[in-house]
This record gives sequence, C-alpha cells and structure tokens, in this order.
Amino acid sequence: QVQPVESGGGLVQAGGSLRLSCAASGRTSRRTFRDYSMAWFRQAPGKEREFVAIISPLAISTDYVNSVKGRFTISRDNAKNTVFLQMNNLKAEDTAVYYCAAAGDYTVRTAGRVDYWGKGTLVTVSS
Repeated sequence: QVQPVESGGGLVQAGGSLRLSCAASGRTSRRTFRDYSMAWFRQAPGKEREFVAIISPLAISTDYVNSVKGRFTISRDNAKNTVFLQMNNLKAEDTAVYYCAAAGDYTVRTAGRVDYWGKGTLVTVSS
C-alpha cells in the first residue's frame, strides 16, 4: 500500500497563505510513489469531497478546479516522496479538510477513483 500523510493545515486569515505537505510511504508490488499521480481533495462541512488539484507522476502536467486556479499551486519532489499544495490568497470558502490522494491515473477527478487516501488536515480561513 501507499500511505499518504498530510501536514501543514491550520488557521489563517483571509488573504493569507498556507503550504500543505504530503509524505507518501510504502509501495505496491508494481508501483512506487513516482508511478502515481498525486492529488489534493477537500471536504467542507456538510459537503461532498471535491477535487482540488492533481499532478502527473513526473510533474509534467497539473490541473486545478476552477475556484483555485491562480491561487493554488501543486508540486512534488519524487526524491522525497512528497507532494505540496501552496495556497495563496485564501478565502473563507477554502475552509475544509484537505486530503492527499494517490491515483493510478492522471484523469482522476472524482473521489471514487482514488487508490489511496491520507487522513486529512484541517484548513480554516477566517474572514
């Protein structure tokens, strides 16, 4: 199994920044961290888990939900088995639990297609 572990959440004022990290340990019989696309999802209270961003295995491609484009940046360091989410100009509506996810396919944009999940880290943006 691949086990993602998130860190970096917290309380921030609107307009502020946070950087989330996700360290992924483990491997399957055929794949290691660098074989997976890595994604961030988020879930606000009372809402479904939604896609935020994804990065391809060699960081060639990235994609974002429209609401965070221009504000969030996903990146990865395959040497350290780590993926990051830099979040700038945070808004109150960004408040959610953020989950790191490993996906076997870069086309994954829905929670049901994720292979492995982290336990999440809470981001609270005060207005």
